[in-house]
Amino acid sequence: MVGYSMQPYGIQSMLKEGHRHLSGLDEAVIKNIDACKQLSQITRTSYGPNGMNKMVINHLDKLFVTNDAGTIVNELEVQHPAAKLLVLAGKAQQEEVGDGANLTISFAGELLQKAEELIRMGLHPSEIVIGYTKAINKTLEVLEELLEEGSENMDVRNKDEVILRMRSAVASKQFGQEDILSPIIAEACIQVCPKNPANFNVDNIRVAKLLGGGLLNCSIVRGMVLKSDAVGTIKKIETAKVAVFVSGVDTTATETKGTVLIHSAEQLENYAKTEEAKVEELIKAVADSGAKVIVSGGSVGEMALHFCERYKLMVLKISSKFELRRFCRTTGAVAMLKLGPPNPDDLGHVDSVSVEEIGGVRVTVVRNEEGGNSVSTVVLRGSTDSILDDLVRAVDDGVNTYKAMCRDSRIVPGAAATEIELARRLKEFSFRETGLDQYAIAKFAECFEMIPNTLAENAGLNAMEIISSLYADHASGNTKVGIDLEEGACKDVSIMKIWDLYVTKLFALKFAADAACTVLRVDQIIMAKPAGGPRRGQQPAGMDNED
Repeated sequence: MVGYSMQPYGIQSMLKEGHRHLSGLDEAVIKNIDACKQLSQITRTSYGPNGMNKMVINHLDKLFVTNDAGTIVNELEVQHPAAKLLVLAGKAQQEEVGDGANLTISFAGELLQKAEELIRMGLHPSEIVIGYTKAINKTLEVLEELLEEGSENMDVRNKDEVILRMRSAVASKQFGQEDILSPIIAEACIQVCPKNPANFNVDNIRVAKLLGGGLLNCSIVRGMVLKSDAVGTIKKIETAKVAVFVSGVDTTATETKGTVLIHSAEQLENYAKTEEAKVEELIKAVADSGAKVIVSGGSVGEMALHFCERYKLMVLKISSKFELRRFCRTTGAVAMLKLGPPNPDDLGHVDSVSVEEIGGVRVTVVRNEEGGNSVSTVVLRGSTDSILDDLVRAVDDGVNTYKAMCRDSRIVPGAAATEIELARRLKEFSFRETGLDQYAIAKFAECFEMIPNTLAENAGLNAMEIISSLYADHASGNTKVGIDLEEGACKDVSIMKIWDLYVTKLFALKFAADAACTVLRVDQIIMAKPAGGPRRGQQPAGMDNED
């Protein structure tokens, strides 16, 4: 009898063995929504100043303790394709504005949760998408109406104005410390702000993390802080010219190999002397050009160092090419490829270079007060590495906020005042709509309640009471009432001085709505068989672990 094998039919006949295929509302849409809900629940509890920290251990066993959503979702390595869309929206927000990734992911998750309720009511996903699109367009209109008057005419070099806009971004990472951190970050940013603020470069603000001490020991250096000691015995120099050599300060081996035949001790002595004389000649040429500091991008030879000491030259070694580039930017020096007499134009200038000891670590502090668009370094102090890492994220958020306000300095009320007003106005808008869109728009409006709800919950307050009293205040016409988390009451944000940047809100809401609509439009998931051999961590059969 001939064996008869079943012929695959349908989609099986088209795809390779080992694929997976999910389709339809229950299998694809609801499952996708569920994955996104899980992700947004992770980030939501970290939202706001009272947000909880997450302890994430990544695949390299590195420990992260943070409430920064950008870091959390990056290190989690999210695998689910739909949840990945939310992560990408969060990353886009991080790239565009540098803050507000948590708002993007949490809001998108909330939109999808409400969409699930609508689907269960019998609406089709495409109807929900149309409603959501109308709602986001209306939201952006209303958001423009909520702008604070006169906030667009800001002077980016006015420290008080900068702190006002930066406080809420820093407070969301380091609640209670924002009044110490914000002035430090603001000052560092203003120091390096170029003549045209639109060209502000985030890379010009460096951070040096030094263990020990506390937040009050943090300081700003106009210039750079190198986490290394100076080579040689000269540890301090005031107002000096600097020569920068990329390839290192050392005797150079010739390109071709040559053999030298030496017959007598005299010849050997002379041979060594000529090499010595060559190095001395090069170092002397650098010293004669007026340079007092030599910066090497590579190794520093012993013989070269000996002559540098003799000619009273201070030697610094910077092995990272990025640091070297920043050093050139700070001092205005031009990096030269090989050791030789420098042109006067190639030399840079520093006000002082000194080796200092901070918290048991020897660091080289390069100060340059004159340089216009030089580099500023924030020296952060803290008791543990994870606290320092979190401080760096707060500084990063502050600096990115500064960059955003250089482009657009308009502000909207913070502390959930804007969100409640948007929710109220969108609900009114939904009543005026006809057709099935109105349900989607009403749900979109409800999503805004997630923000005050989360802020109140994370601070341990009664969310229902807070939201109803916010609605009552806003209905009576006071659109600037937000939550005072410390007192657990509703207050005017202009008294509490809590403002959010308009661009942060604008992009976060736009990206969240886009991500949610993209997930809702998916009705089939087709996964091909994954390529490659066994997964990481799986041992192929028949192979022993090496002892």
